[in-house]
Formats: sequence, C-alpha cells, structure tokens
Amino acid sequence: MSQETQPIAIVTGAARGIGAGVAIRLAADGMAVAVLDLDEGNCAETVKEIQGAGGTALAVGADVSQTDQVEAAVGRVAGELGAPSVLVNNAGLLRDNLLFKMSDSDWDTVLDVHLKGSFLMTRATQKYMVEQHYGRIVNTSSSSALGNRGQANYSAAKAGIASLTWTLARELERYGITVNSISPRARTRMTEGIFAEMSTEGEGFDKFDPSNVAQLVGFLATDQAADVNGQNFIVFGGDIWATGGFHAIGEVHRDSAWTPKELIDAKGELFKGISSGVPKFSIF
Repeated sequence: MSQETQPIAIVTGAARGIGAGVAIRLAADGMAVAVLDLDEGNCAETVKEIQGAGGTALAVGADVSQTDQVEAAVGRVAGELGAPSVLVNNAGLLRDNLLFKMSDSDWDTVLDVHLKGSFLMTRATQKYMVEQHYGRIVNTSSSSALGNRGQANYSAAKAGIASLTWTLARELERYGITVNSISPRARTRMTEGIFAEMSTEGEGFDKFDPSNVAQLVGFLATDQAADVNGQNFIVFGGDIWATGGFHAIGEVHRDSAWTPKELIDAKGELFKGISSGVPKFSIF
C-alpha cells in the first residue's frame, strides 16, 4: 500500500483483551483504527489509549452477527475514516456445555458471532479492498478447532473459521488480498477460567499477555507479509507455530473401490505407525 495513504483498519471485539491489543498495535503502526464491539461505549478505553498516543481511532458499536448492523458499521467507517484495507475478525464469546446439555441457543449464538460474524464482516469490507487491489484480513480461529470436550459449538465455529480462511485466501488472492488466521493463547475474559496458570503475578516475560498476539497480527498486516496467505498460526507468548491446513497421516491406494471387508483388512496399513483413535487436542 502507498505510504502516502494512511491505512484504515477495523478490529472487532476490540473493547478489551486481544482485540484491544491488536487495535493499539495497528494504531502504533500508523493505521487509523475502527474499534468495533457490541457496545460502542465499551470501546472508549481502547480509543482513549490510541488517541492519547497520538493515533486515530473511532468507536463503533455493532452486533457482528446481524447483517444490517455490519453493513451500517462498515459504511460508517468508510465514511468517517476511509476505505478499510485491514480487517481483524476477533469478536467472540463462549457458551460451553456438554452436548446433551447444550441448547439450540448455545449453539446458534456461538456460531453466529464467531463464524457468521467473520463472514459478514469480511463480505462487507472486501469490496473496499478489491477496489484498492490491496487488503489484509486476519481471522481468529483456535486450537479448539481440533476438538475440545464441552465446546462442540465453539470448536465447530473455529474449525469453520479455519476453512473460511483457506477458501477466502484462494478467492481474494488475485485482488492483492491476503487472508490468514491466528489461534491465540492469551489471558482474556473468555479464557481466564481455562488456564489456571495465567496469573499476572511474578516477574519476567508474561507469556499470557494479549499484546503478544497483537505483534503477530501487526506483522500479517504489513506489506512485507504479502506472500503469507491462507495460513494459520498458533501464538503463545514468544512461541509461534505455522500450522497450514489438513495433512494426510496415512494412506492406502488401489485402482478400484474398497469394500468394507477389504478396509477392515487394510486398516493396519492405513494407520501404520499412528493411532486410529481420537486425535490429540493440540499439535504438540
């Protein structure tokens, strides 16, 4: 992007936590940032910090699961700040429960905010990026996309976001737009009950600080990351893993269809040297 034009970024779920950290990072890098959250009033602190450091920020309230609100919010950003060229989809919530206890509302709410919200925000902003022939989109997935007990809704949403990322990376690449996802591990309202060790006490490097995640997003939003596309990154403190997409773990081949009996006999070859049970929760 031309250095003569100030980039415009939209960060959802930016009132606090990872989203706030990302908004502050992008503003420090010279972008004008739309700080978007469900309640516009809750964005005040993030906006104040950005403006206090000499940056430009706009508080925007919108429910990312509602088409009309998303369209209005993105239109407002384009009108007041300029055409967005960076989008960070970070809005989310939890409604954890075991399958037999999970309500329709638990399922719908999580899928609507995480997955549908990422879709709606991307659809609304991509037209501005296509016109500029430039864009950086960063979605928020999770290691829970690999499956996590008690999180059928959240895991499904995050897996969907990973697939959405790969698809849009292919669709939008020809317009100079990159689409990547992050799977962060950090201290937020959503995760404070998950990792007991996420204490702020003690000295030294705080690996759970949300600002650690913001640095990776800042990199993905640069011109120098133009060749990084369709990737997922796990980030935890100073550790970053590029995880890519699906990878084969075993295989069998023949020139005709398999019967169930033949697959029973071939199961040992298909899973040779590996477990055929439930995959590990994480990549480690």
